[in-house]
Amino acid sequence: MNHIKLIVSLLLVVLVFSGFWDAKSKKEIRQENHKERVERIKTSNETLKLLYKYAPEARKMVLRSYGYATFTNFGVNIILFSAEGGKGLAHNNRTKTNTYMNMASGGIGLGLGVKDFRAVFLFKDKKAFDGFVNSGWEANAQADAAAKAGKQGGAVNAAITVAPGVRLYKLTQSGLAIQATIQGTKYWKDEDLN
Repeated sequence: MNHIKLIVSLLLVVLVFSGFWDAKSKKEIRQENHKERVERIKTSNETLKLLYKYAPEARKMVLRSYGYATFTNFGVNIILFSAEGGKGLAHNNRTKTNTYMNMASGGIGLGLGVKDFRAVFLFKDKKAFDGFVNSGWEANAQADAAAKAGKQGGAVNAAITVAPGVRLYKLTQSGLAIQATIQGTKYWKDEDLN
């Protein structure tokens, strides 16, 4: 009898610590995911507006591209190490569909600062778009200086080619960063939102 009580007690402890009692319903998860998708679309539209403000010629490039991806990123550089994280979406101009994505990176190099920035990728064709969405890997060396303080304006780097058929605009949102890093960035599909 004592063995049965012990087994039942252990099962209850496992259930409590496994989050069984706090499990969200499928409806709650769907609602949260819908809310996150709506937020990412809103942020993507804001990012495009910001891009068009600082680089008006980009509007035509976005419309002519096979697709584009927008990301909001937050990065920290502390002496020899840097790290970034963010989220966004890739939009296929042909099918009018979105793929929700995340990103993370880390690097080694000389730098100091915190930078909140946005990135807009433009894809020339289906191959470049599908390669990014399905593989999403970028490794690069970068050296940049960007600054924005309060309402003192913004900084935008001109679009650069980062891979065959892929161009990138990088916009600063706030903060100050001076860095020279060798950085690896991974972009991947957000399995919960797609």
